Amino acid sequence: MTNTNEHAWIKHYPKGIDWHAAINIQPIDKLLENSAQKSPQNICLEFKGREFTYAEINDKVTRVSHALQQMGIGRNSRVGLFLPNCPQFVIAYYAILRAGATVVNYNPLYSPRELEHQIRDSETEIMFTLDLKLLYDKLSPLLEKTPLRRIIVSSMGDALSWSKSILFNLTRSKDIANFSHDAEHLSFSTLLEAPAIAPEVTINPEQDIAVLQYTGGTTGVPKGVILTHANLSANVEQAKLWLNAQSDSNAVETMVGILPFFHVFAMTVVMNLGIATRMRLLLHPKLELKSLLEEIQNKRPTFMPGVPTLFSALLNYKKLADYNLSSLKTCISGGAPLPVEIKQRFEELTGSTLIEGYGMSESSPIVAANPLHGINKSGSIGLPLPQTILEIIDPETGNILPTGEIGEICIRGPQIMSGYWNNQTETDNVLKNGRLHSGDLGKMDEDGYFYVVDRLKEMIISGGYNIYPRNIEEQIYQHEEILEAAVVGRNNKLRGQEPVAFVVRKAGSNLNETQLKEFLKARLSSYTLPAEIIFCDDLPKSIIGKILKKDLLDLLRN
Repeated sequence: MTNTNEHAWIKHYPKGIDWHAAINIQPIDKLLENSAQKSPQNICLEFKGREFTYAEINDKVTRVSHALQQMGIGRNSRVGLFLPNCPQFVIAYYAILRAGATVVNYNPLYSPRELEHQIRDSETEIMFTLDLKLLYDKLSPLLEKTPLRRIIVSSMGDALSWSKSILFNLTRSKDIANFSHDAEHLSFSTLLEAPAIAPEVTINPEQDIAVLQYTGGTTGVPKGVILTHANLSANVEQAKLWLNAQSDSNAVETMVGILPFFHVFAMTVVMNLGIATRMRLLLHPKLELKSLLEEIQNKRPTFMPGVPTLFSALLNYKKLADYNLSSLKTCISGGAPLPVEIKQRFEELTGSTLIEGYGMSESSPIVAANPLHGINKSGSIGLPLPQTILEIIDPETGNILPTGEIGEICIRGPQIMSGYWNNQTETDNVLKNGRLHSGDLGKMDEDGYFYVVDRLKEMIISGGYNIYPRNIEEQIYQHEEILEAAVVGRNNKLRGQEPVAFVVRKAGSNLNETQLKEFLKARLSSYTLPAEIIFCDDLPKSIIGKILKKDLLDLLRN
């Protein structure tokens, strides 16, 4: 690390957290093993009313790991997870890692074309999935034309209580896929019959690849981010230090698992961090606001990571006043910029602290966050995590820019990927001089707090002026009748580009373009005012709720 005298954030670090703290590196499966040894009877997972202790989950992981090794799975093997949030995901994830193999996460909403691309690119040999037509029917044809050689199939009913399993099978029979019981298929329940002692595998955390995490593809063809055991375990340790969520604490916290585990944010901040600190994880296979609110009221969770659109949806739920959300102590927003208005309203409603963090798949993912205890600056992504350095770099010269100036956010730290899978050209484009170039424009203030101004590629240049869509969006959100907003740049023959706003109104609103433009005139410079405001019923989003500006640009072009 470089001389820390120049790091402004050191002077303003939260009390009790040391930026220089040693970061514990270990194989990821040890997170579960250690927690199972310390608190075997603590509840690890709760799914649809069924509870699993840490001892039970660790036992199942060992059995599945043994079975995988008997199948020849080990170092240099890539095993895919094509699953929603469910106990099978957690068990398979840690079992693959315990066997020394690499996890490849797959989005359950992938099209067959996207599935085929990722299987080929990663050379995934085996895939875990459910016997649901929505998943299995997309996957099975790929056995014949990709490196995939076997599918391990589970039933959602396997993770339910006996009575709920019967009900599920009766009510969802039309959704159940038919599959052959042959050499290319194996039942998940069969793997659980393996011995409860798996052969010990030696893992080198610094070198062995734990996860191939494919980027979302919102800006192009998805790339496989290489994350080692060291990258992921470092980021869990950094998050523990930042949140004061130490694994030796006697307090049992409860975590809401609404974000999908296949996404790097939930994989680290919900699953790995939750299990490392012996939390109780409440698993949700999909977002249903009513059931989520009921669970918060009845199960009294204390931690809830989410994305801005989740917090916005909760705030705008018609019967929100019927539910008590006061158990929530710590909520973490990531995946997209958090509008200040949403942060303030959610904190007022729940009494919790909602902190905005920042990261990306290439950084495991967290690199900065606002402190839980200390100055929590609205609109800021906070301070760099322990042993993490953020720098603002001039995209043209590569020089470090002074306080307050806008440039590209670049990152150094133990959580940074080693590169992209089989893609040296793209690796060289983002890893330069020991820094990860984020592609985000930002600045640092005099206290060492960082701010994301916008994506480098999303900045609008109009008549020579730099226009930052996030600034316009923040002002649109100030209008009380706005539910969601996104601003993109449209080509303009005279000025080069001009901003266009896509807006979703709250239910019952009759707000029109003239009224909203008049509202914005007092808040924005004339050259940053949207040239057009397009009202929509909803905005295109990824499975985690991130607004897809690429799709909005496609709408403008068409």
